Amino acid sequence: MIIWDEVGEDKFEREKVLLELEQECVEIYRRKVDTANISRARLHQQLAESEAEFTHLLLSLGERSLPGRPEKMAGTLKEQLNSITPALREMQLRKEVRVKQFRVVQGQIHKISAEIAGQTEYNDSTSPVCVNENDLSLKKLEEFQNELQRLHSEKSDRLQRMENYISMIKNLSATLGMDSSLIITKVHPSLNELSGLSKNISDGILEKLDRTVKSLQSEKQTRFNKLQKLGKALSDLWNLMDTPNKDRQEYLQVANLSSMPSIAISTPGSLTLDMVQQAETEVKRLDQLKASKMKEFFFKKQIELEDICRRTHMEIPSRSEMEKIINQIDSGEIDHADLLTSMDEQISRAKEEAASRKVIMEKVEKWVLARDEELWLEEYSTDENRYSVRRGAHKNLKRAERARVMVNKIPALVDLLISKTKDWEDERKKVFLYDEVPLLAMLEEYHTLRKEKEDEKQRQWEQKKVQIKVVAEPDSPFGIRPGTSSRRLSDKSINGGFGSASLLNRKSSPGLQPMGPNSINSPSQGISSINVGKKTNRQRAYSQKRFSYHLREDTVSVVSSFSGPFSP
Repeated sequence: MIIWDEVGEDKFEREKVLLELEQECVEIYRRKVDTANISRARLHQQLAESEAEFTHLLLSLGERSLPGRPEKMAGTLKEQLNSITPALREMQLRKEVRVKQFRVVQGQIHKISAEIAGQTEYNDSTSPVCVNENDLSLKKLEEFQNELQRLHSEKSDRLQRMENYISMIKNLSATLGMDSSLIITKVHPSLNELSGLSKNISDGILEKLDRTVKSLQSEKQTRFNKLQKLGKALSDLWNLMDTPNKDRQEYLQVANLSSMPSIAISTPGSLTLDMVQQAETEVKRLDQLKASKMKEFFFKKQIELEDICRRTHMEIPSRSEMEKIINQIDSGEIDHADLLTSMDEQISRAKEEAASRKVIMEKVEKWVLARDEELWLEEYSTDENRYSVRRGAHKNLKRAERARVMVNKIPALVDLLISKTKDWEDERKKVFLYDEVPLLAMLEEYHTLRKEKEDEKQRQWEQKKVQIKVVAEPDSPFGIRPGTSSRRLSDKSINGGFGSASLLNRKSSPGLQPMGPNSINSPSQGISSINVGKKTNRQRAYSQKRFSYHLREDTVSVVSSFSGPFSP
């Protein structure tokens, strides 16, 4: 105003300037008010955000309130903001610590889970851990920690199982003579301690280890069973052949396995393939030696059996059966005990049958001796010089008398033999064979032929009587001298023809033997001649019809040649 007075400013200008100043002041005031309002709104916003963040942190951390912070705030906005800021900072720090805890626990969980899953090359940098910041409560952290503890326990169990498997593989490999490192590396390279890799503890690796252990256990059991069987075979062969102890020492360990359980076998190298192969070779060698000795034993028993059968004129076991037994010995199909039992049973049966045949065989020997004497008597009767005075003639006369006595007993002896043979066959339900020829057939044929021979002799005597009567008539211009016109018996007598043509297959006896005390055939000589004749022809397949036909044919030939008296 003073200035305007001095200048002389008019009233209108003065009012205009004052109005402008007033407007400018109002504008400045308005701006200051706006600024103050904005500042207040910002404080309200900051306070609201702080309270919201604080509340969120409380919820995410699972806490209801912060100790030391009043439930209701009073005072200006700045005072309220200043009162919540320290609590908010405290909650933020707690969140950071809690997040780190979650990250560490979850990281370990992911790592162990990866190891269990078989991911041995797990890396924290390439596999970041995502933490859910909306739930950072201690309860959630405890759940993760429990999960981590469970995974630690599972990992520890898997490592323990793996160590057990590896230990079993090493022990089994040592027992079987195998390289355990190759077997373990084949399962997975990380299991080898020299590889430097983290061990793979996944389910797949544990299953492979389990299969490997079972495979080795199966192989161990297989080898053990084989060696146990070989050991028992060795013991049996040693005992059978009385092997000295010094020869048993090399394979004594194998033989001892037969009395041990499989689980007790853990000595390194006790079940190697070389040991199995060596034991198999030894058993094979002893089996060959056993077969050789079994053959020797069999041949001895066979000779004993054949000797019994030969002495008692029984059927000798066929050669094909003996060859079959020898083949079984060579192939190992028959056991020594079975062979011993079988041969002993056969010999026992042969002895028992021989004993049951003894009475009949004694009668057969008498019959054979009587037949030999009958044959000699017939040949003696054909000798025209039997009554001449010569050296030894009186001995032949005495023998002829004894022979007639024996021949007269033949019919009763044959009937007795037939009766006893039939009784024996009915009791035994089998045919009585004499050098593989039915004895009953021989006796019946002999009985029939003897009857036919006697009938023929009777007919010839009647013819001779008629001839003598004709000679005695006075009108007859011719005469027949008795004893000179009849034909002598040929060398092949009825008895000789029977023996050679039909059953005994022996040649007829030669002509009159040299006269002397030793000229009488013994029973053993008679049986021997039967045996020799039978051995030359063992064909048993001839029919009874053909058998009887030849007998009849020989009889006819004898009858046709006989024309003199039977007795001298």
